[in-house]
Amino acid sequence: MDRTEGPGSALGGEALADAPTAAAEDTPDEAPVFTVGEDGAGMRLDAWLASASGRSRAAVQRLLAEGFVEDAATGAALGRDAAKRRVAPGDAFVLREPPPAPAEIVPQDIPLAVVFEDDALLVVDKPAGLVVHPAAGHPDGTLVNAVLHHCPDVLSVGGERRPGIVHRLDRDTSGLLAVAKTDAALAALADAWRTGAVRKEYLAILSGVPEPPMGHLESNIGRDPRDRKRMASVERGGKPASTDYEVAEDFGEACLARVRIHTGRTHQIRVHLSGIGCPVAGDPVYGSAAADRALPFRPARQMLHAWRLAFPHPATGAPLSFEAPPPSDFAALLAALRAR
Repeated sequence: MDRTEGPGSALGGEALADAPTAAAEDTPDEAPVFTVGEDGAGMRLDAWLASASGRSRAAVQRLLAEGFVEDAATGAALGRDAAKRRVAPGDAFVLREPPPAPAEIVPQDIPLAVVFEDDALLVVDKPAGLVVHPAAGHPDGTLVNAVLHHCPDVLSVGGERRPGIVHRLDRDTSGLLAVAKTDAALAALADAWRTGAVRKEYLAILSGVPEPPMGHLESNIGRDPRDRKRMASVERGGKPASTDYEVAEDFGEACLARVRIHTGRTHQIRVHLSGIGCPVAGDPVYGSAAADRALPFRPARQMLHAWRLAFPHPATGAPLSFEAPPPSDFAALLAALRAR
């Protein structure tokens, strides 16, 4: 991972560099990439990929036949006949999940903290613990269910599973999230994320203090080859990820940091900060239980909050900027650190 001194102070009026930003730490999960090592040389693709992915050989053959396995180098979908292909070290394959069967999304009366709303746009302050959209294991009780109760017309905006959703936050990350209320607004917001017209900043309590206290992190992020449920900075495959951070308050064993991401990789902030030995406090996947024990108390979830969001209005183009203070659990840990 490249680590260089960051661009400009985030503590005054100019917070971190004005580089292009994308959908931040809130994009849909990326398809895993599996790379053949020396021990896989000469194996049939279906047998090797079954072993690497933890699936049955028959399941891999079905995915091949249905076009859900791609050559990572070319992006070309592989067919049924590729099952017999002999793999070589360095070969890499993308394994995509078949889309779930469409299911009706039911509006549910779940409280929403509305920060802004007009005919085109809804901006909410998502609480930690709330999943953004229905997915495996979370068929309802999501932010989308709440949004549909608040404004039913959003159901017709965009895709069946994620109506109105342009970006997302992890379940246990709190903070600002924008929802489009019309197809035109959805297209405009998607374009803003794609072209770097969006500025999104996070607050994070870290276990440890980065050195230097301000920096820029870059790596390729993809599925961890040792654990496909995790993301990691990888040498092969993955996609470029770029993160700026700056320590706002140093507490010795921990710190408050301001973070901005310029790419939209899954778990990007959590992976990058863990990679420099300063994981987000309370992170159950990338964090350190030993480091968390040095805190005044151990948080029940990752201390990561999307606190600033700025972008052009999707209908008028007027600049919009929003801030949301951290929730009570984040504020309580911060107060305890300051009181030491």
